[in-house]
Amino acid sequence: MKKLFLLAMVFVLSIVVVACKEEPLEEVSLTVWASELDQTLTRTLVDEFIADHADEVILTVEVGPLSESQAADTVLADIDAAADIFSFADDQFNRLMEAGALQEIVENTAAVIAANGGANSGSILAGSSDGDLYAYPMTADNGYFLFYDSSVYSTSDVATLDGILTRAAADGSQFTMQINNGWYLYSFFQGAGLSLTYDGTVNTANWDNATGSKVTEAIIAMAEHDGYVNMTDAEFSAGVTAGTITAGINGVWNATVAETAWGDNYAATKLPTYTLDGVQTQMASFAGYKLVGVNQTTDNPYWAMMLAEYLTSEDAQVRRFGVQSWGPSNVNAAQSTEVQANPAIAALALQSQFATIQNVGGNYWSPTESFGNNIVDGTLTSSSTPAEIQAALVAMVEGVEAAPAA
Repeated sequence: MKKLFLLAMVFVLSIVVVACKEEPLEEVSLTVWASELDQTLTRTLVDEFIADHADEVILTVEVGPLSESQAADTVLADIDAAADIFSFADDQFNRLMEAGALQEIVENTAAVIAANGGANSGSILAGSSDGDLYAYPMTADNGYFLFYDSSVYSTSDVATLDGILTRAAADGSQFTMQINNGWYLYSFFQGAGLSLTYDGTVNTANWDNATGSKVTEAIIAMAEHDGYVNMTDAEFSAGVTAGTITAGINGVWNATVAETAWGDNYAATKLPTYTLDGVQTQMASFAGYKLVGVNQTTDNPYWAMMLAEYLTSEDAQVRRFGVQSWGPSNVNAAQSTEVQANPAIAALALQSQFATIQNVGGNYWSPTESFGNNIVDGTLTSSSTPAEIQAALVAMVEGVEAAPAA
C-alpha cells in the first residue's frame, strides 16, 4: 500500500512539474523601414516596445532608412523582400493597395480609428479602402499654407493674394508659390469649385470650362505681378534665407528655415483668397499624411501590427513632433500644448477646412506641370486669347484623364 501511495505521489508531482514547466517564448524577427530623418526616434521606440513585451516574445527588429516619397517604388520592386513595416506618403496608398502590398489592420482597429479622429477623418480615409483600414496614420502635416514675415505684412495683407502681392512689391521683395507643380496649382482650381477625382484607375477633371478659363486668368495675373516669383521648394528656402522672399506658400519641412530667417517676425496662416472674376475666392489645398503600413507578406502579422501601432501612438507622435516638428494625426497629440504653440501646425489646422485628401493617379502630375510652365515661361499671358487659354486647358485635362500605360 505504501508503495502504491508513493508511486501515486511521484505521478502527481510529475504532472505538477510538467504543468509548471514554461513553454519557450516565440522568437520573432521584423524589419522596419522609416524616413531617414526618423531613424533615431524609430530605433528608440522599437527598443522600448521590445522591452515592454520581453515576457511575451523574443523580438529582434532591424531598422533601416527609406525615403517616404520613394517607398512605393522600393516596396513594389519586390514585395516579398520588403520590410515588414514601412512608412510612406499617402499619395502612394493606391499603388500599394492595388499591388496587394498592405495588410489589413485587424488588431485594435477601432481604437486606432478613434485615436486619429474617427472613420471620416482625413488621416483615416487616407489609409482606408472600401471602409477597411490598411495603414496607420503617423502625421497630418503633409500639406501647405502661407509663411510670412510679419514685419512686412499685416494680418490684413495676408488675408488676400492681392494684398500680399501689393505689399511685397512695395517692400521690394517677393511672394512665391510654385505654379508649375500640380500640388500647388490645385489650390486655384479646387478653390473655384472645380473637381478632380480618381477612381483607382483614371483621373477625372472638369477644369477645361469657362470657370477654368477665369481661374487661368487669375493665375496669369499673379505670375505677371512684380511682387511674385515662381520658385521650387529649394529656391524658396534659399530666397527666405537671402531675404528676397518675405512670403510664400510651402510646408512644414521649411518651417525651420523661415523661423531662423525671420526670428520673432516668423508667422504662418491659412492660404489667402484670390480674385476670381471679381470675387474673392478661398484657395484650397491638398491635405497630406504620412502613413505606416504592414507588409501583407509578413510572416508575423500580429507582432508587426502591434509594433506599427506603437510607432504611431499618441506618445510616439508627440515625441516625433518634438524631434522633427511633424504634425500629429492623433487627436490628443495634436491638442498638446507643444503642438498648439507651433505657428506652422496652427496654420495647417486653419487651412484644413479648405483641404482635401490627395487622391490622384500618376497621370495628374506631368500635364499640370506643363500647364504651369506655359504660364511661367510666358506662353500664356494676359494677352493670350480665350481660344489659346482654352486649348491649354483642354490639353492639360486630356493628359490628366489619360488612361495609365498598360
